[in-house]
This record gives sequence, C-alpha cells and structure tokens, in this order.
Amino acid sequence: MALKPRTKFLVGGALILGVAGYLMATAIAQTGTYYMTPTELSTKVSQDPSFYGTGVKVGARVVPGSVIRAPGGRDMTFRVTDGDKSYPVSFHGLAPDTFTDSVDVVMDGRLAQDGTFRATTVLAKCASRYENAPAKYRSTPGYKSAAPTTTRT
Repeated sequence: MALKPRTKFLVGGALILGVAGYLMATAIAQTGTYYMTPTELSTKVSQDPSFYGTGVKVGARVVPGSVIRAPGGRDMTFRVTDGDKSYPVSFHGLAPDTFTDSVDVVMDGRLAQDGTFRATTVLAKCASRYENAPAKYRSTPGYKSAAPTTTRT
C-alpha cells in the first residue's frame, strides 16, 4: 500500500517534531538547575552528609550589616538568610554593582564542612522598581532628568 504525498509529509513532520521535542527535553534536564534556599540546603545536608562539597545554587537575602570587604575589594564575606536559616558566605571576585545589604542574591558554590558557603559566582537580583535619583545627584554634571510629561486638555 502506497502512502499519499500528503500523508508522507505529515508523518515526516510529526517525526521531526518528535525528535526535536525529545532533544529539547533532554537538554533542559541536563542543564537546568534549581536553586535552593538556606533551609532546603540545611535539610539536604542533614539528610545526606556527603552533600558537602557538591556544587549547588543558593538563593537568599544578604543579612544587613554582614558584608565585610577585604582591602583590594576582591575578597568579601557576608551572611545570607531565607528568614529561617542563615549561612556565612565567602566570595573571591568582583561583586555585582547592585550588591548591597538586604539584596536578594543567587550564588553558585559549595558548602564546606565548616558550614561556610564558598561562592564562585554571586548574582544580585535587580530591584523590581526604579526611583528617581536623590536630589543630591540631580545637580551632578552629566545627570539628565527625564523629559517632563505634558497633558493636553
């Protein structure tokens, strides 16, 4: 029994879409990562002590007043928390421009046996809203305020 050209086209298209979908799903499964909160990390380590030293992403908030920068600016320590559990963090590298106290961060790294999270990458989440520059910066050379909006009546 011979297939009509249209049927061959539909079967071939379905086969190609199926293979493409399978490849996308396996690629996402291999590269997709989920970050843990400090509480989830603590629970995981208490259930499986061999989890120390395993690469993981942790998402938390920087504890206000905990940021200590070493002279030279490339080494710093700080604490992160999710409200229930907190961890000390050590990081060697350049911190993002938006990194400050109380900012939400996502970090790549490993939890050491001493309980310190050794971060290799620190990403600071951006504020969800932007505000006008404080008055003291408005007179700074190079500052350009937004064009005034006018409404017609």
